[in-house]
Amino acid sequence: MGAAAKESSRFLFAISVCLMLPAVAFAQAGQGAALPALPASASNSQPATTQKPDTDARGHNNAYIIGNDDVLSINVWKETEISRSVPVRSDGKISLPLVGEVQAAGNTPLKLEQDISAKLKSYIAEPEVTVIVQQVNSQKFNILGQVNRPGSYPIANTATVLDAIAIAGGFRDFAKKKAIYVLRQNSDGSQTRMPFNYKDVVKGKNPEQNIKLQPRDTIVVP
Repeated sequence: MGAAAKESSRFLFAISVCLMLPAVAFAQAGQGAALPALPASASNSQPATTQKPDTDARGHNNAYIIGNDDVLSINVWKETEISRSVPVRSDGKISLPLVGEVQAAGNTPLKLEQDISAKLKSYIAEPEVTVIVQQVNSQKFNILGQVNRPGSYPIANTATVLDAIAIAGGFRDFAKKKAIYVLRQNSDGSQTRMPFNYKDVVKGKNPEQNIKLQPRDTIVVP
């Protein structure tokens, strides 16, 4: 082969290499590029829920016992004349059209749904009843003695002794702030007396005395 032919072959080889390099680089880049990794549970995760741990899918607090003065929202599907908000009377009962009187106090919302449904079956083939506690008025604490507004108040979820004193308008002039106590009803009918030294608690001392209140707790401010 002549020198000119060799030089031509080398030239063609160099051009071929130059043309191949971008394709190889592109292929390597494609193989090396990793897609963002999805969380292990992303493929089978369920939609997030805002349901509270102590409630079921229908909004029931499964541990809540209905009491006198609570306000209940009763909904019977497709029966607007029956559906309504009703207060629980002092005898523990509510009244509804077709249903008449039914015992509410002492039952959970789910149990009350079942009782109402059973009474409606004489008039409706498959009644669908929902009971929601609209206002909690039965769970109350008492505060007595040297406060500006002694009395009985609905209890909030996280109400403490300090909260109760604030709700009652604070102390009167001669309140014995170091001698406050809480009376708690026990299941056997007895009472437990728990001291509360206001001056210590507000200074950060004995914070355990600022207990969360329970229904029927009585705070006495001498």
